[in-house]
Amino acid sequence: MEIQFKIIGVLLIALALIHIVFPKYFKWNKELKSLSLINRQMMKVHAFFIALTIFLMGLLCLTSSSELIETSLGKKVSLGLGIFWTFRLFIQLFGYSTDLWKRKTFETFIHIIFSLLWAYLSIIFLKTYFN
Repeated sequence: MEIQFKIIGVLLIALALIHIVFPKYFKWNKELKSLSLINRQMMKVHAFFIALTIFLMGLLCLTSSSELIETSLGKKVSLGLGIFWTFRLFIQLFGYSTDLWKRKTFETFIHIIFSLLWAYLSIIFLKTYFN
């Protein structure tokens, strides 16, 4: 199981770093222009803190995998992470409109990849708690 946590750590750090390109890829300068200053800044600040949180989750998995698996506190943290990623999976499946990805090759691929990633994270973290 420890190797799974190391893999998750690398994946989460990579995911956090991908957030660096979000503003340019999603054309935030143009797309967010119509928002009020507070909403525009909240969007950017929240995206930063989401990336930071994901990065720290990855770092925790890389540096403390045995503690997450073997200790009572670690198992509780794993449960919390499992709940977090399970909610993220449900949002992926039911929170986004299918118009965003259906009949679009690249977007469908990304939708499937991230659905599988959220499921993988959910399963590993929840399995850790319940074992």
